[in-house]
Amino acid sequence: MSDSTAIAHGAAETPGHVHGEHPPYQRHHFETVEQQADATNFAMWLFLLTEIMFFGGLFTAYLIYRNWYYPAFVAGSHQLNIFWGTANTAVLISSSFTMAMGVWCAETRRKGGLVLCLVLTFILGLVFLGIKTIEYSEKIEKHHVPGFHYSLQSFLNPDSDPEAKAAGDKPLPLDMARHTEVYFSLYFAMTGMHALHMIIGISILGFMIFRAQAGAYTTGHVTFVENFGLYWHFVDIIWIFLFPLLYLISRHQ
Repeated sequence: MSDSTAIAHGAAETPGHVHGEHPPYQRHHFETVEQQADATNFAMWLFLLTEIMFFGGLFTAYLIYRNWYYPAFVAGSHQLNIFWGTANTAVLISSSFTMAMGVWCAETRRKGGLVLCLVLTFILGLVFLGIKTIEYSEKIEKHHVPGFHYSLQSFLNPDSDPEAKAAGDKPLPLDMARHTEVYFSLYFAMTGMHALHMIIGISILGFMIFRAQAGAYTTGHVTFVENFGLYWHFVDIIWIFLFPLLYLISRHQ
């Protein structure tokens, strides 16, 4: 046997070099499963970094405008319902726990546990969106959605608004009252983008539940579940910052 023939024969017998010997979840352009997992994890962290920069810009804008128009932001925060905000915080913390348990079930190859945890996370995500819909409905009803029909009544005459009256708000000057629209612009931008990320996550969860029932993610390949867990935890952490920033810190002069 010639040297070239021996080399070719040896290469054919090396595990991971023959396409037929690849695990079904390994892409053809990766030499090993470990290399594929490293590349996928790096891409996920890079994506989360861009998300941090995006939300960081919104947080920075909020803090700047809050410093400029502090009385308007205090009055605007009084229109938010702390009960619903706290409930949503509890819901998301619970969903982070169920998602973490789902990752553990995938790693320990517990199919039933994985499906259950993904379903619970899916339901908790829907509960969060349902509560957020209630909050948005209240803002629409009181004409606190920025635009042509935005109402200053709650801020010019606090006695006419139950939330403002309960908070002991004083009437704002017209120029300052107009800046409450800036508060609600940022409120809808920040919570709206967060809700969009939740909708995307819930959609992916629906796909994962279907695949998990078919036996995926419990055969040793858990990268997809782990990376989705990172995404879900990131979305939850964003809310942990949004809740005090929008609901709590501006409630008192």
